Amino acid sequence: MLHRLAIFACLCNIPGVGPSPKSLILDLLSTVRRGNVPVRALVDAAQLFGIAENSLRVALARLHGAGLVERDERGQYTLGAAAQAVNRQVTAWRSTEARMRPWRGGWVGVQTSAPSRSDRPALRRRARALRLLGFRELVQGLELRPDNLSGGIPTVRNQLYALGLEPAAMVLGLSALDADTESRARGLWDVESLDVAYDAMRRELEQSSERLPRMEREAAMAESFLCGGRVLRLLVLDPLLPEPIASAAPRRALVTAMRHYDRLGRACWAGQLGVFHSARQHTPANLGMLDTPGRLALSATGATI
Repeated sequence: MLHRLAIFACLCNIPGVGPSPKSLILDLLSTVRRGNVPVRALVDAAQLFGIAENSLRVALARLHGAGLVERDERGQYTLGAAAQAVNRQVTAWRSTEARMRPWRGGWVGVQTSAPSRSDRPALRRRARALRLLGFRELVQGLELRPDNLSGGIPTVRNQLYALGLEPAAMVLGLSALDADTESRARGLWDVESLDVAYDAMRRELEQSSERLPRMEREAAMAESFLCGGRVLRLLVLDPLLPEPIASAAPRRALVTAMRHYDRLGRACWAGQLGVFHSARQHTPANLGMLDTPGRLALSATGATI
């Protein structure tokens, strides 16, 4: 089994052979909109990636203790309240265009003070929040992004705080930058690399889409999980830049390809989590790699995958 998974990971150009027990649990639970998932379904899915039942149950207990998952009276699981803010970002990939509005040239700034170096959880929470909403550092203590997200600055402020930005950080609007600062601000994002990544991921999806119908069910489940996760990671971390800074065409093409791939992935996983098939938000996908080099901290209290 591990040999086959290593082959899948190579095909998908993904380091390693699969998710950790914690990330697999959270990835699977994030797909369910309604209802809870039986432990047996999680155990069976874990076996696809060589994860032992005991390891999965230990991870479940730790996630439950951190508030990242909740357990009902039947012993079935769902995402906990502490994971919901990040999960909303993860599951919003289909609606990227709806999350944007025309850009009028203004900016959203986040002014922060330097936390104690010993307060690593606070640093992780801040970095996660800023990264998920596409901010980049203009100067020390000032992060910036275009003011082109739906809802404007009040909505961005609320999202940042919900994702774990410290309440003392100031979220404010900036405009009328001098020419040099405006030029530096527009160059904070490596747009060329983003476009290359969009195109590469779209081609990977197309190639995997051709393979999946010919693969055995378990092999198709593993490949769709790994390859789909790679693409969703890119979409979730997309800074959603306005047209004057970056073209939307490569991202739109990737979203279109991912919608098609998601339907294929749902079919692959229908038997594994069939009871929840109609209530699923997206096909299970490996999203435990949202932080690089570490994993994504899902909880606003700093618990990490």
